[in-house]
Amino acid sequence: MWSKILNNFKKHPAQEKVIKLLLERGFQVNDQARVVSGSIEIPHTQVAREIDVDRRVVDSTCEVILGDKTLTSIFRNIHTIPFLKDVAPELGLGVLVITPGDASRTGILGSVANAVAHRGLSIRQAVTDDPYLTEHPHLTIITDDKIPGDLVEELMKVPGVKSVTVF
Repeated sequence: MWSKILNNFKKHPAQEKVIKLLLERGFQVNDQARVVSGSIEIPHTQVAREIDVDRRVVDSTCEVILGDKTLTSIFRNIHTIPFLKDVAPELGLGVLVITPGDASRTGILGSVANAVAHRGLSIRQAVTDDPYLTEHPHLTIITDDKIPGDLVEELMKVPGVKSVTVF
């Protein structure tokens, strides 16, 4: 699905940058063609500055979104989530970042979750980067407790896991 959406913007690389940012951040586009997060409006100048494009590119991308039924549905209904990775240590939570050899391989998340569960750790959050939106996708697991060292060795044996980082 994402590749189909991004293909619509291949001839317009600046607009493609806007689309990627909106998807990565979970920003919506409202009926007035404004970028929003919930009811908070994000100025197009701020969006443009973030990805080094002209503000008018953001304007035109939002108009394109509203002119397409599928894009409108996606960008009215996408949402952000609070990602705990960077605050987990302060909260006493464990963080595992899994780098897959091939992010499209099935079963990596399930195998990692099973290994974590067998250690008696509860998973608070599991976030995967979308391989269509991210050049080097990762699986991030946030646990209720610190990660035991021997779990890393076990996770390295999971088919498809290239590396494991503990924070």
